[in-house]
Amino acid sequence: MSGRRSELPRLLAAAETAAPVEAVDVVAEDLQQRYAATEVSFLVVDLTGRTVTRLSTSPDTGQQPQRIPMFGSVYEHVIRTQRLYHEESGAQQRVIVPVTNRGDAIGLLELILPSAPGEDVLHAVGEAAHVLAYIVIANGRFTDLYTWGKRSRPPTLAAEIQYQLLPQSLSCEAAQFTLCGNLEPSEDLSGDTFDYALDRDTLHISVTDPMGHDLAAALAATILIAALRGARRGGSGLAEQAHSADQALADHGHGHATGQLLRINLHTGQARLVNAGHPWPLRIREGAVETVTCEVDPPFGLSLSAPQPYRVQNIDLRPGDRLLMLTDGMLEHHGKHVDLPALLKHTRDLHPRETTLALTSAIRDAAHGRLEDDATVVCLDWHGPYQTQRHGNSGADTQQASASCMP
Repeated sequence: MSGRRSELPRLLAAAETAAPVEAVDVVAEDLQQRYAATEVSFLVVDLTGRTVTRLSTSPDTGQQPQRIPMFGSVYEHVIRTQRLYHEESGAQQRVIVPVTNRGDAIGLLELILPSAPGEDVLHAVGEAAHVLAYIVIANGRFTDLYTWGKRSRPPTLAAEIQYQLLPQSLSCEAAQFTLCGNLEPSEDLSGDTFDYALDRDTLHISVTDPMGHDLAAALAATILIAALRGARRGGSGLAEQAHSADQALADHGHGHATGQLLRINLHTGQARLVNAGHPWPLRIREGAVETVTCEVDPPFGLSLSAPQPYRVQNIDLRPGDRLLMLTDGMLEHHGKHVDLPALLKHTRDLHPRETTLALTSAIRDAAHGRLEDDATVVCLDWHGPYQTQRHGNSGADTQQASASCMP
């Protein structure tokens, strides 16, 4: 085992000395040399979760990257299951492994080998993919290459603003929870955003929906998210965070926004919520889907003169629950044609990453690809405050993960 592990620091050290855009090449060249691979590819999952991009070119070449639809493909299978795939391909061997970190499915590492690999080779390739995840995350701060690979189409100005407001990773795995968000933008972007942050003792989640469309909605979302993050990072409680968002929108004349702020104590499991005119969450417990009713306060941005008090409420969250926070684009317009509770129940055994994609895709399909309003969901699986032995590095189908991740 020590021989296997010794490759990891060597790979990381080699990647750190390379330019940010060449760090992935270091891993590819290392695998080619060690195992005589005839081809090594890194494929990035795009923002929609529906295609992968083979990073063989760069933005400044003017060439279009190779984009491959995932639906029904082996790539979709590997992303969904988070399991290594190995097949004989003619006279060669094809190996595909997930590149994932804490539930964030970054992409795939694909190799073509001249002969059947042994278990030691497959293990080493899996370890290389794990290193590659860290390399992409670290070097993404310095280059547009990986962001470019995630874009299926050039974004509008409003879309560029909106994408920058989302958390850097749309998924997160921890011992106590699994979380993923997904945003399906409308034709005239409506400013939907979601955010989360993990402290030592607390998980923070927010879902917000400003009024309006296009650039005006994107600017309102920018003010809203900045106010919420600033208050949260300053140590403010939920009511104070809500007040900061309300005051910021009111002071800068950017209309109003609905929103929901959730805070969960990771040690006790206590969940507290502020609802500012936002749709109620859905919860699935022991196979039954129900609406989590709560007190509704006015949207952010309406207190032009007197501060609006926001009520902090306790909500019932138990181990094994799945909680869905969503915007009205999931319920109105084309959302009326989708049986959301039935779909949520049908996808209960999938990882939240796959569930959020299934839900937003259903709305998109109902609209024939032309949404009138953004459709946004955040899916949270609560495992419980005492699940400290649960391994939370990658995640896959819930049933498979529970079988393979527990000691």
